[in-house]
Amino acid sequence: MTSDAASASPPAPSPFPSLLRATPPGARTYRLRTSRGEFAVVDVPPAEEAEPKGVVLSLPGFTGSKEDFTLVHGPLAARGYRSVAVDGRGQYESDGPVDDESAYARAQLARDVLAQAEALGTDVPLHLVGHSLGGQIARAAVLEDHGPFRSLTLISSGPARISVAQQQRVTLLRDALSRMTMAQCWEAILALGPPEEVGGPARGLGGQEHLRRRWLSTSPAQLLATGRQLCAEPDLVDELATVPLPFHVLSGAHDDTWPVPDLDAMAVRLNAHRTVVVGAEHSPAVERPEPTAHALATFWDGLQAPHNGTATGTATGTAVGTGTRPLA
Repeated sequence: MTSDAASASPPAPSPFPSLLRATPPGARTYRLRTSRGEFAVVDVPPAEEAEPKGVVLSLPGFTGSKEDFTLVHGPLAARGYRSVAVDGRGQYESDGPVDDESAYARAQLARDVLAQAEALGTDVPLHLVGHSLGGQIARAAVLEDHGPFRSLTLISSGPARISVAQQQRVTLLRDALSRMTMAQCWEAILALGPPEEVGGPARGLGGQEHLRRRWLSTSPAQLLATGRQLCAEPDLVDELATVPLPFHVLSGAHDDTWPVPDLDAMAVRLNAHRTVVVGAEHSPAVERPEPTAHALATFWDGLQAPHNGTATGTATGTAVGTGTRPLA
């Protein structure tokens, strides 16, 4: 994926639908109270005509927010899944320190996820989903305690640090954050082009005003800390493979943040189900929401046996969309 060059003129209209039009019926936005504070969530119940099957907890990526899952809520609800997307600590509408990076250490963010799972208090299967940075946070949570979860899905989230090109982009963003205000950084992003392969702040659902508001509401310390983590994350796939959960690795057909062959290899190492969403890049839930939701729900539907601590993922490949792309 390449950045759309932007000039000083007003940005072009967003190609994505407004959040108001995209939000499915019955959606609630509220602050989820947990033992580690309150977190902003969007909570969509299963469709009335669907048999309830489970709950999905989705974590957004770097510079992202819960709204990045807006377009998959409806299709998941139609398949019987309650879909909950959350702003992590310091992301958009969830509070967090603005100048204390230690609050965003990976272990702290993982424990936030475990507290969110506990607060949901569900007695039906809870499926954990993480996009990009959110996938690495989800991985850390599962390594800390896999007990609350029925499965783990990693969307466009790789085995270790991001690609060299993306490390350079994130480093530029971190350097700007250390010298400029969030508002000044936003203007610079529009002028120079966003690092959209890692969840670019100027591209996504809701139009420029929402995206600007999301950027200005996100803690700079959160961005600095998590940006550093993305550039230094160790390979923990072998450790994750020992966790007795079914895994699903889903991505677009092209990704500059973690090359698709690396995601293929990670799926093999995890004995994970593998889905490639044709026509999508780094953000399948936004770019191809219907086939992405279909792949997610189909994976969960296949986990019919009671949760007994046995991993049931399979290192088989699925190409969703047009064409085929088997997993080697």
